[in-house]
Amino acid sequence: MSKRAILVVDLQNEYWPRGNFSLVGIEAAAANAARVIRHGRENGDLVVNIRHEMPGGPIFVPGSDGAQINEAVLPQADEPVITKNFANSFRETGLDALLTQQGVEEVVVVGAMSHMCVDATTRAANDLGYRTVTVHDACATRDLEFNGVTTPAAQVHAAFMAGLAFLYGEVVGTDELLAR
Repeated sequence: MSKRAILVVDLQNEYWPRGNFSLVGIEAAAANAARVIRHGRENGDLVVNIRHEMPGGPIFVPGSDGAQINEAVLPQADEPVITKNFANSFRETGLDALLTQQGVEEVVVVGAMSHMCVDATTRAANDLGYRTVTVHDACATRDLEFNGVTTPAAQVHAAFMAGLAFLYGEVVGTDELLAR
């Protein structure tokens, strides 16, 4: 097994158009994530699927269709699935222990949302000492509104990827990652 893990963050039905919180470009991001996952499997990388649940919340309700991992990126039977209740996939989960036990040194992050769970997970991974690679075109987000100003999803995504690239690791496209 390699010393790399693919962290598939929150690619759940809730984010698809039929869900309750659809993201801009989620299908294209998931298609790229599927390519990254397939490449990781072929190279012996650990693939870890992470799913968000919000007990009592309006979305990601435990047991609902929206909380299920989307069929585009379904885990294989032997792949771990980590359930989390916070944006940071390491917070109050066994993710760090799993990665440590498997000898992982580098994490490749794909998923949703760029400005929340992808960002929080990548930063936490870096803080824990993992080398991080975020695959920007295998992540998606949505328009955000603050103080009467709406920021389009493409700008939200670009700003967060720029922040990660500035200090928290590499940010690359799918084709670049697969060509390595």
